[in-house]
Amino acid sequence: MGRNKVITLYNTIKFLKPVQIYYRLYYFIRNRFFKKAYKKKQTNKKNDLKWKDFIYSNNPYLGNKEFRFLNVSKNFENKIDWNYAAFGKLWTYNLNYFDFLNQNNIEMKNGLELILNYLENDEVLLDGKEPYVLSLRGINWIKFLSKNNIKNALVDETLYNHYQILINNIEYHLLGNHLLENGFSLLFGAYYFRDEQLYEKAEKILKLELKEQVLEDGGHYELSPMYHQTLLSRLLDCIQLIKFNDEWKDKKLLAFLEEQCSKMLSWLSIVTYNNGNIPMVNDSTFNIAPTSKELFTYAKVLGITWKKISLKDSGYRKYELDKLEIFLDVGDIQPSYQPGHAHSDTFSFELCFDNKPIIVDPGVSTYEKNQIRQTERGTYYHNTVQLGDLEQTKVWGGFRVAKRAKVFELKERRGKISAKHNGYKDYGVIHKRVFQFKENTFKINDFIIGNSQLEKKFMLHFHPDVKFKKNDDKEYQLDDLKLKFGGKLSKILEKEYNYSIGFNKTIKGKKLVVIFEDKLETSIIKV
Repeated sequence: MGRNKVITLYNTIKFLKPVQIYYRLYYFIRNRFFKKAYKKKQTNKKNDLKWKDFIYSNNPYLGNKEFRFLNVSKNFENKIDWNYAAFGKLWTYNLNYFDFLNQNNIEMKNGLELILNYLENDEVLLDGKEPYVLSLRGINWIKFLSKNNIKNALVDETLYNHYQILINNIEYHLLGNHLLENGFSLLFGAYYFRDEQLYEKAEKILKLELKEQVLEDGGHYELSPMYHQTLLSRLLDCIQLIKFNDEWKDKKLLAFLEEQCSKMLSWLSIVTYNNGNIPMVNDSTFNIAPTSKELFTYAKVLGITWKKISLKDSGYRKYELDKLEIFLDVGDIQPSYQPGHAHSDTFSFELCFDNKPIIVDPGVSTYEKNQIRQTERGTYYHNTVQLGDLEQTKVWGGFRVAKRAKVFELKERRGKISAKHNGYKDYGVIHKRVFQFKENTFKINDFIIGNSQLEKKFMLHFHPDVKFKKNDDKEYQLDDLKLKFGGKLSKILEKEYNYSIGFNKTIKGKKLVVIFEDKLETSIIKV
């Protein structure tokens, strides 16, 4: 292993919590040398749960053994291969989640046939036995079995044994949204089987992790609006579970869950654009999570309210100026010990005008460990400043982050926010960015503090629907907006980029790469 790789690995591992390192070693040794079959007789009376779907999945099961996940379809003409890996690991995971049981048009008979088919292959499952996949599938099975009042001893026995695998393989080595999903699922398993052990573990995880993972301003600490929506939907499901099924347990956990849910709804209500979309920052893309509208409607049905709060510790800010909506990132990589969904995007932003996206984050189109994934996480694919080909934050390995930019001297006052980051400090440079909002103008001032011969590049990514033309060397027309550059510019390059409209699905958009000296002023003006 070369010196650079050793440094990258060190700068990745040093942020981990001791519990993550301990469980990585513990699970590795235990599973390698002390393999165990996690089977346990289910003795408690199974609960007949009350359940009602309020949010449906996007019809991933097309019938006749044909599935469509992540915009890629597969027809298993004869036997369903639940380990099918030709489309990548995430596609296989989706096949094993069984989220298709919650699509609006699936018949009870077909859903049960798919479950029974899965049971026939239980002994040869690979990805389907991973804790995260077990968690999501457990919830989906319990919802489906409950709403259809299905009583099948073999299904219940297998499901219970899957929960034994889960409770003995909690993802303490990963933490983050994985551990939270473990907790949500264990709560469903506890209510379904009236199992005290599952309940105690679920309660402990949910209380600890929601306090840790839901920030004071209501944002989920992995800072992906898409994952925020997903986890919020799961939290709403848990609230419904407790509210509708209180004959086994009292509702002592309910108030805590509702409090965390209200905070998450508050955050989502602020960052959601007026057109209903969310910012595509960090690992976010379209048609994966429930929409904000669906979540707000679900919350109202459950009687949950929320209030307007100010964005703060999530590191995001949102401003509205008449028809302009501007979303900014002035925060650090979070959480330090699990930044797998983070991008190298300090000081990036998005802009909408008159409910239309104008300047956008390109989003993500893959989770495979390839060059596309690396590019979509990199600085060059965000609306910020890059020094040469350097990364502000060292993203690598699909879901790894080593050395990361640190924001400092963050100052806010009415109509203005400024900050610096040290992502290029090893090269003698500090980047300072000032955002200003005044009447009809949104202005960005960039300052490169320090000496470097490397190119200073400011990237701007335009939504594919945006039509723009060049007025002169420093001015462009963007529909009803004018884009002007000031300062000493070397050149402005027009490039193409791939804008994600879902996993495995992109369309071409245009971007500007502005090469400048030490200072750059960018003005976006309503005309």
